[in-house]
Amino acid sequence: MPTISRTVRTDAGLASELRVGVMRLRRRLIAERDPDNPLSSGAMAVLGVLYRGGDATVGALAAAERVQPPSMTRTVNALAEGGYVERRPHPDDGRQVVVRLTGPGRATVLADRARRDAWLARRLAELPAEERELLRRAAPILDRLASHD
Repeated sequence: MPTISRTVRTDAGLASELRVGVMRLRRRLIAERDPDNPLSSGAMAVLGVLYRGGDATVGALAAAERVQPPSMTRTVNALAEGGYVERRPHPDDGRQVVVRLTGPGRATVLADRARRDAWLARRLAELPAEERELLRRAAPILDRLASHD
């Protein structure tokens, strides 16, 4: 099992080590995207939100991705032009639209996830069993940290 570095012994040190490690992993996972996928990371994130949560308004998507609604409108417009999402009138509020993932949008999300999950699974298989178990226990904690406002 890996030894604990001096900096990780404090909460501030742990925060720093986690930040660096998570950011490096994020960059690597982005690099593992299909080079033929024309969508930006931001556009893929929107497709992911729709895949996980279902139909959403532009405002809800903007809030989920922490961007301004006009910026999300541009992203949704580009995704709609590409056939990845479709817009329809909101059933209760005529001022809003609901964004829905299309079949090609769903296929794009699933292909992207499969490619990056396969890379990560190969890397995890290289780790000793006890480190994989530690990561298995840490994964829900990392998710909770990322979800907390």
